[in-house]
Amino acid sequence: MALDDIYTTLIMEESRSEHNKGDLDDPDYKELGHNPSCGDEITLQIKMDDDTLKDLSYTGVGCAISQASTSIMIDTVRGKTREEAIHLADTFINMIKGVAITEEEEDELEDAMAFEGVSKLPARVKCAVLPWYTLKNILEA
Repeated sequence: MALDDIYTTLIMEESRSEHNKGDLDDPDYKELGHNPSCGDEITLQIKMDDDTLKDLSYTGVGCAISQASTSIMIDTVRGKTREEAIHLADTFINMIKGVAITEEEEDELEDAMAFEGVSKLPARVKCAVLPWYTLKNILEA
């Protein structure tokens, strides 16, 4: 199985997964992210413990890429500090925009590297970055 096939399988499986979907009890932040060009919509919820993202979840609808990107983002930033999560969001967004990232940054992104090929699909870029920009809107406010 080629690497692209493994990544495609991961994205499809994650888009159907329910493990990060749902409402948190009493979230500290709740932010709507919407992509009007294709209808993707997520509501990201975060529970903080001081400066650490203790728990996250989302609700919403959209294409496989937006839903998988949201779920994988949650797995990637859960337990990180605000600063670490913003760094990861910036790294992911740069990768999707075709900006070269370091090997260390690739390692930091973990499963989110599955979206690297999206940079070659301009129509899907907004789908992949939607949750990451939503996260930045919350954390940089």
